[in-house]
Amino acid sequence: MTTHPIDSHALLSDTHTTALVAPDGGVDWFCTPAADGESVFARVLDTERGGSWSLVVEGAEVVERAYLPYTFVLRTLWSGEHGEAEVLEALAVAPPGGGEDQDELAARHVLVRRVRCTRGAVRVRTVVDARPGHARERPDWERDDGGWAERVAGLRLSGDVALDVEGDLLTGAADLTDGQAVGLHLRYHHGRDGHDHDDAPAWSSAQDASRALDDTAAAWRAWDAPCGYDGPAHELVHRSALVLRALAFDETGALLAAPTTSLPELVGGSRNWDYRFTWHRDAGLHVLAMFRLGHAGLGRRYLRFLLDRCVQGVDRLRPMAGLRGEQSGQELELEHLSGYAGSRPVRVGNEAFEQLQIDTYGHVLESVHTYWLLTGELDPGDWPTVRGVVDACCELWSEPDAGIWETRGGAQHHVNSKVYAWVCLDRGIRLAEALDAEAGLDRWRQARDAVHAEVLDRGYDEDLGAFVVSYGLRELDASLLRIPIVGFLPGNDPRVVSTVERICEALADGPALVHRYDTDRVDDGIDGGEGAFLLSSFEVVVALVLAGRVDEARRRFDWLVGHVGPLGLYSEQMESDGTALGNYPQAFTHLGLIEAALTLQDAEDGDALTAWTRRERVPGISPPEPR
Repeated sequence: MTTHPIDSHALLSDTHTTALVAPDGGVDWFCTPAADGESVFARVLDTERGGSWSLVVEGAEVVERAYLPYTFVLRTLWSGEHGEAEVLEALAVAPPGGGEDQDELAARHVLVRRVRCTRGAVRVRTVVDARPGHARERPDWERDDGGWAERVAGLRLSGDVALDVEGDLLTGAADLTDGQAVGLHLRYHHGRDGHDHDDAPAWSSAQDASRALDDTAAAWRAWDAPCGYDGPAHELVHRSALVLRALAFDETGALLAAPTTSLPELVGGSRNWDYRFTWHRDAGLHVLAMFRLGHAGLGRRYLRFLLDRCVQGVDRLRPMAGLRGEQSGQELELEHLSGYAGSRPVRVGNEAFEQLQIDTYGHVLESVHTYWLLTGELDPGDWPTVRGVVDACCELWSEPDAGIWETRGGAQHHVNSKVYAWVCLDRGIRLAEALDAEAGLDRWRQARDAVHAEVLDRGYDEDLGAFVVSYGLRELDASLLRIPIVGFLPGNDPRVVSTVERICEALADGPALVHRYDTDRVDDGIDGGEGAFLLSSFEVVVALVLAGRVDEARRRFDWLVGHVGPLGLYSEQMESDGTALGNYPQAFTHLGLIEAALTLQDAEDGDALTAWTRRERVPGISPPEPR
């Protein structure tokens, strides 16, 4: 069977779970009872054993495929000799409420698919090949009132297509003429105990499907409406904001790093990880993006998730959390699955929970300080929690760690980790000064100055002309592109400029891509190579703008946005020819695109851009200083 390109899949989301739809009409990834649950369809990870829900127009081919504008309703046009048909499909959501609820979308917990004949006559065929439990179990279909129930995964399929069981498959077909339509509705159990806790709609007809799809499209458009961004790549920025909303878990506001597991960073390689968690390295960028794009409610909700569930009362900061704030997770290999295009192993869970990543402390404080800059608000009850994070960083900053890239080759003194320890201390000091909570800050100030001096002394290699991955190693690390972005040094500092230049030379892959680091030269404890890292490629754009090289930044940005997937979605990594690699769609990449676009837009106001990199209040972005 065909292995489809990673970025040819369409994402569907109801903010509780997600689905990926392949170009041939197969739902090839779908997990229950939520996005971090076990797969029911996983053909994207094994074309023979993974399972899929196919919906095809016989004797026809796909001629057009796109989302309805500003939605996650997918429209696919099929055309054949005898007729044409339109397929609309979505994970259904209800429109948001007003006021404080504007950023909320209510999941209906139903995957809706509607087929309408638009010319001539067509025959539609569907096959539901469910493989519950990550394809470790067989389905158990039983007919019930008005539909079919699958007892293992907790599914129920209803509609106006006649269905029947053939072995483990649920199959059906319908003949349609011009103007006729059929609907299919796959309801899933969504409670953590395997049971529903509210009444799902009893949809069964094409009319029900049409109403549900109309409501879903209206809900997504209403969510997007507050975003008035019209700068560089405005369509992609809107789509990226929609992706971030699609990946924001409805129960808590946690941000999925990606809705998939084990899509390879190099086809045939072993760098295949489960990204269905929230990583705190996304925190500052996510808060900034949501506020600047008109979605303050989502930014606030994410910050509350971060502080209340991931930081408060936690013995030490983990680099990641589960979607409900879980602080641990076992990593397992699913040996029965062959992996995407034979890329093994297939993993679920992620042992990075157990790593020490000191940069995490900086990302948490960056998100809190960003929130304060953008709102002028901070709950007084949060200050003890924030103070505890900074105090812990004072104790930890001089320790070796696994670093932002979660290396498995042993702890090192990663320069990026030291820089983000400085960020933690610097933002903590700024908040304390603003809140008149300066008692005992001498220790923080001394630590901040010590980290800064040590990085300049031990983290920069004069002969190489660049900051390096870790003390004592003469190797480059693209995460150090953030040195000017976080204000550790100015963007035009000669050491910063030369670091950017060395990264663009030595880690380059084509006109605009860069790798995180050279996997042949840096021992990260993992075999094989990987593609170029898209977040870092967008960060080059930002660093160039801060260095005053705006035209070069725009050229790179234009190349990157010109190589987005056909549905406006990015994976984690990319080959030089534009082939997508890694988990998909990737929140980190879409955050990087938004940051690069906003930076290019802000480049027209140099004073504002400089103020922001210094983390000062910016007129038009920040509220006035409180009286």
